[in-house]
Amino acid sequence: MTDRSEISQRAKNVQPSATLAITNQANQLRAEGKPVIGYGAGEPDFPTPDHIVQAGAAATHDPKAHRYSPAAGQPVLREAVAEKTMRDSRYAVDPSQVVITNGGKQAVYLTCQALLDPGDEVLLPAPYWVTYPEAVALAGARAIPIHTDEASNFTVTVDQLEAAVTDRTKMLIFVSPSNPTGAVSTAAQIEAIAAWAHQRGIWVMTDEIYEHLVYGSATHHSMPVLAPEVADRCVVVNGVAKTYAMTGWRVGWLIGPAEVAQGATRIQSHLSSNTNNVAQAAALEAVTGPLDATMRMREAFDRRRRTMVSMLESIEGVTCREPQGAFYAFPNLSGLLGRTLGTRTASTTLELASVLLDEVNVAIVPGEAFGAPGYARLSFALGDDDLAEGLQRIKDLVDAS
Repeated sequence: MTDRSEISQRAKNVQPSATLAITNQANQLRAEGKPVIGYGAGEPDFPTPDHIVQAGAAATHDPKAHRYSPAAGQPVLREAVAEKTMRDSRYAVDPSQVVITNGGKQAVYLTCQALLDPGDEVLLPAPYWVTYPEAVALAGARAIPIHTDEASNFTVTVDQLEAAVTDRTKMLIFVSPSNPTGAVSTAAQIEAIAAWAHQRGIWVMTDEIYEHLVYGSATHHSMPVLAPEVADRCVVVNGVAKTYAMTGWRVGWLIGPAEVAQGATRIQSHLSSNTNNVAQAAALEAVTGPLDATMRMREAFDRRRRTMVSMLESIEGVTCREPQGAFYAFPNLSGLLGRTLGTRTASTTLELASVLLDEVNVAIVPGEAFGAPGYARLSFALGDDDLAEGLQRIKDLVDAS
């Protein structure tokens, strides 16, 4: 007889966010007085620009913001997102294709809910952001990891996709710039993948949340712009979190064909009614305003990126490709495994993360969380002094061992 006191299998199976868990652990240790330096946070360390904050503050005094609003988002914000998408990506979309969500995570979740059925398969290049496989699983579908490494700059090839496709494949998740690797796909790579997906009749969810955070000669390209033929089977996910340092405001969006937008809106109407109206007012100010603050953040991230790679490469046993976008480095730490560091020896990067936290009070996110054992994600969205201090602690530990 079934035990009705048990929670659902769905709730049991879903994994907590490893990145948030590492950040929370680091914060807790700091609260206990330990000098922890954390590289786990996936958010800018800058405040939200003041003109955006002021727009949100003003909205708190508007009675309209105190009421329910349309499930798909405030019409003025949907129109502004459509205009911003044309401005930044040259992708022409109608405001009716835009659904405003409670952060980029909900945009990913709603896309999976709107497109996937139990038994469907989703091609997921690895390393991948920790939320993707969970959102797929919550839709009853199955994520199929496709492993990449430094040799390909952590980018997937058409041959790899073709080898993984089955008659159950419904969608490909594509992201550039990448979280966690910082890799940026070239126009030629994106065009080839789009052509393959179109020929196969497969949906693509493309995550463009880091569109403005690219460095050096790298350029962000939007898939449906390079390959218009995929637009009728493509969902673009984006938001204000990274570009405008607004992670806590929780405003994202998805852009897709009419049937996807309408389906996602119906689901959202029952899930959360609408996105917070005060946050929508702030997001409106963000997407219609200048990118000056974003460019200043990018300059700081670029400086920190180069510092992080240089310092990681100076550690014996560590190699690191230079990230081209986002604000993460993804070093190969396999050369540290099996070595005694301080008083402990790690055989996996999961164990190595524990060793570094215990021995030198440094928090990293192990590669296992991203489907890439042997690696780790280190965010360079933290102050210059802390960034250098934490990496020096790791180097000193390795040099002393």
